[in-house]
Amino acid sequence: MIVLLVLGIDTATWTAAVGVVRDGVVLAEATHRESRSHTASLPGLVERVLAAAGATVDDVEAVAVSIGPGSFTGLRVGLALAKGLAFAGRIPCVPVATLEALAWAAAAPADASVWAAIDARKREVYAACFRATAGGLERLTPDLALSPEALAARLEPPCILVGDASEVYGDVLAGRATLRPFATHHPRGGIVARLGLQRLAAGEGTNPGPLEPVYVRAPDAELPRSTSR
Repeated sequence: MIVLLVLGIDTATWTAAVGVVRDGVVLAEATHRESRSHTASLPGLVERVLAAAGATVDDVEAVAVSIGPGSFTGLRVGLALAKGLAFAGRIPCVPVATLEALAWAAAAPADASVWAAIDARKREVYAACFRATAGGLERLTPDLALSPEALAARLEPPCILVGDASEVYGDVLAGRATLRPFATHHPRGGIVARLGLQRLAAGEGTNPGPLEPVYVRAPDAELPRSTSR
């Protein structure tokens, strides 16, 4: 019997998270927060989590990676590592939407409305809305780049808000939703890995070459500059 081992990497909001899943069971996962040097920290995190799972990189049969939206540099670093593992092992790479994985971390009851929102800097948030059902999460909106005020206007109580946007823009978002603290409900590699496993089973594994991060808005280097003097 072939054992399917999936590695999940999530680098949204400068949170590096790695998890290892076999047959739908999370064997090990770890999170490293507030790091601006994922290039150095991610490979070590991967090694430690694989060791905790009793596995090596040679055991990995697929890679699931958080594809965005999120930090421009964090997404590029995470995807580069995922592609490197996939190319080296000649294994599929499965993209997982960052906000969907974050919404799963909310552990919402059935029929609850869940907004996943992370700080996008420049006084904007990346956000998406989902509905919790008995079978999982149903996406209600695409990934959006909104001002905190625009997000607050979309929050219709009762609903759940998960992500660091509630901490950064608490003055605007407080009282509009039930808040899930980011310290306990943050991006988790095990969730990304489980979602990747589901997509792989549905035949959604892909050649890693064409994969690109989902930014939602243009990277800073591509944003139009003001022509005023």
